[in-house]
Amino acid sequence: MISTGNEHPAAPVAEDALQTGNGQAIADRITNSISLGLLAVGERLPPEIELAQQFGVAVATLRKGLAVLRERGIVVTHRGRSGGSFVVKAPFPSDAESASRLQGLSVVELRDLRDGSIAVGATTARLAAERAWDGSLARLRELATGVTSSATAATAASADSRFHIEVAVLAQSRRLMSAELGLQSEISPLVWAQGVFGSGVAEEIQEHHLAIVAAIAAGDGARAAQAMTEHITADVHRVIDAKLSLEAPTS
Repeated sequence: MISTGNEHPAAPVAEDALQTGNGQAIADRITNSISLGLLAVGERLPPEIELAQQFGVAVATLRKGLAVLRERGIVVTHRGRSGGSFVVKAPFPSDAESASRLQGLSVVELRDLRDGSIAVGATTARLAAERAWDGSLARLRELATGVTSSATAATAASADSRFHIEVAVLAQSRRLMSAELGLQSEISPLVWAQGVFGSGVAEEIQEHHLAIVAAIAAGDGARAAQAMTEHITADVHRVIDAKLSLEAPTS
């Protein structure tokens, strides 16, 4: 996995894609890690040999993935003693891309995304309440308020995702962590897309985060699961409303 200094795994990708030496799949996996806030703008990626070993591919294949990222303007590579590949942009869909994706998803698909997110999120919240200890909650409390201090929708999306991922970390389940990473890569760009994210939304999401933190800190698994369910439900309902607004006939 990509080392981010906090033991969070990189966003998942199909194993067969990596085994075939697909540079595009590697580029997509690194892109997901950046989108989720696991790799920050300005951060240097691990050395090519180390990164290739983490992905289980040849260095030449890894370099193909990095070339894709350079073409997208997401990383730059400097040679020399102090060189390496550095993240220079957090990928985030444009307004047009967000609108196109919303229009391409049915309400049934969005509800299915909600159901899957609740199944995983509520379980991680419940387990976090059972397994977290006082010393492990400081970072969660810090991340809970990151959405309101973010300057852009892209950074707010990363802050929101990092909060959910940290809850999964406290749940101490690698399978749930992997599932949460995959779900966040799908839902986060939709929740924070222009037309969904509006006035007061960041404050509302922060209130949801703080309610989840309070329940986890109290060791109340049922309340933590309920708070997470309400949070995810509100997020997806905003996305569905935005989709319906895009498709509403204009007079």
